[in-house]
This record gives sequence, structure tokens and C-alpha cells, in this order.
Amino acid sequence: MDHLRPEARRIAEKPAIERLDCFATDRWIGYSRAQDALKRMDMLLATQPGRVRPQNMLVVGPSNNGKSTIAEKFQRQHPRRSSEERDRHIFPVLSVQMMPDVTAPRFYAQLLDALGSPLGNIRKTDRRNALTLNLMRACGVRLLVIDELHNLLCGPSSRQREILGLIRYLGNELRIPIVALGTKDAWLALRLDDQLENRFQPFLLSKWGDDAETGRPLASFETVIPLRGPSGLGLPALRRVIVERSEGLIGEMHQLLSSAAAHALTEGRERIEREDLLRCPFQAPSYRRQMMGRELRA
Repeated sequence: MDHLRPEARRIAEKPAIERLDCFATDRWIGYSRAQDALKRMDMLLATQPGRVRPQNMLVVGPSNNGKSTIAEKFQRQHPRRSSEERDRHIFPVLSVQMMPDVTAPRFYAQLLDALGSPLGNIRKTDRRNALTLNLMRACGVRLLVIDELHNLLCGPSSRQREILGLIRYLGNELRIPIVALGTKDAWLALRLDDQLENRFQPFLLSKWGDDAETGRPLASFETVIPLRGPSGLGLPALRRVIVERSEGLIGEMHQLLSSAAAHALTEGRERIEREDLLRCPFQAPSYRRQMMGRELRA
């Protein structure tokens, strides 16, 4: 089992029935584009706090193509810690998710909740604003992550501009960089605010193709899937099937390979074969949309 990482090798030694639950576990696969994104985020964290107009970053990609996974990995790399005085937590990175029905009070409430602060009886926006800024300073926030930024477009245009202005205000007032993540609609949202758009450098996470670049993360996936035999996931024969069935989305690849691995084990095999990729209970995104469309028209 030299093709497996040590932790996966230990799991692979267990009986097949005990391994079935392991395939659905989320795993970090450090493919090159994800590592590049993390390096860019680390650079912002190291160089931009304290600047008058800090630079920001927008990670753009299709749904289920690894954006939130990158944000979670970055958060784990910079966890909160206790202050030297032991009287508060220090948050080098503060992370929130944009709500579809967001308002300014709700956004402040999200920030306060992420900081672990009870809202108490505060209702006025200006008081909540002051409290949020003071707590973010006291807790040493150096970078703000906003996931699912495209949800901003769910609200009316006046509210979209209000929230964008609030995001710009937080960056200016606290002098911290902001990393936003979302689909291409996130970029459309930022374009509503010229000043904010100019400060966000886009970072694209495109769909994957049937090429050697895709073979590398697939080979990495194979090292953490606890099957006793090598499958050759990154080689052209299986790679082509994986890309086609997952439609080039890395989140879908993970689900497909987890399902195919479980299918192989139930069939008595210790490697993933083409048959497992085609017959496992996995539905591609386009198929799911097609089925739902039929149901809605019925």
C-alpha cells in the first residue's frame, strides 16, 4: 500500500465494512491552484493590514469548485488564540458568509457572532457599528473573509449598494484587507461600487479539463482514499471519465470518487475501475438540474 499516505494506510488495514463510512469524509487536497490562492491570502495578511487603502482579493469560480474549502483551510491555518493577558481571543482572520437577505444590522450581527459577542439589547445600527469596530480592533482582526458574496445580488439594488459601502467602510476604517469568495455574480456585485471594484484583485478557479494538470490532484486524491490497490486515477483512461462525469468541478470529483470507492469495495475490489465510476450512485450537476426541471414541469 505504498500509494497511500500513512493515515490512509492505517484505515485501509481495516475490514471493508468499517471503511465505507470513511469515503464521505471531507479531505484537503493541496492542488497547485489552491496553494496559489492560499499564498496570495497569506501575502495580504502579512503586508496589507495598517495600510490606508489595503488591497483585497476576490476568489471567483463555479459552484462546488473548491472556493469555500480554500477559505476553511485558510481559517484553520490562522486560528483564534488567547491574548497574552488571557482576557480576550485574538482573531487574525475573521470569516463570515454573506446571507441572501442581508441588511446592515444583520451583517454587523454576523460579525459580532463570529467574534463570540452577545448582542444584548443593542438595536440601533450606529451603536452596533461602534461596538463591532471596537471589538474587531480589540480582537486583533487583520483580515476579513466574506464567503458567498454573490448572495448580495438577491437583495434590491439599494441594499446591494448599502452593503458594498459597508464593506468598503470596514476595510478603510480598520485598515485591513478583505478576501471575498463567490461565483461570477460576485464580480458583478462588486462592479456596483467603483472604488471597491478597483481594490479587489480577481483570482479565478476555472473548471478542470482532461489534461495533466487535472491528473495531479486526482493522483493526490488517490493517496487518501483507503483502498489497498492503486487505481491510477490521474492516468488518461480514468481521468477522462472522472472529468466528464464531474463536469470539471473539483467538489463533484470528490463526491464521484467517494461513491466509486464505496462501490468498488461492495463489489469486492480494492481499486477504482471504470465500471465503478460509471455505475456508482452519483448524479452529475446537469443531470440533477434536468431531473428537477422535469419535476417542476410535471
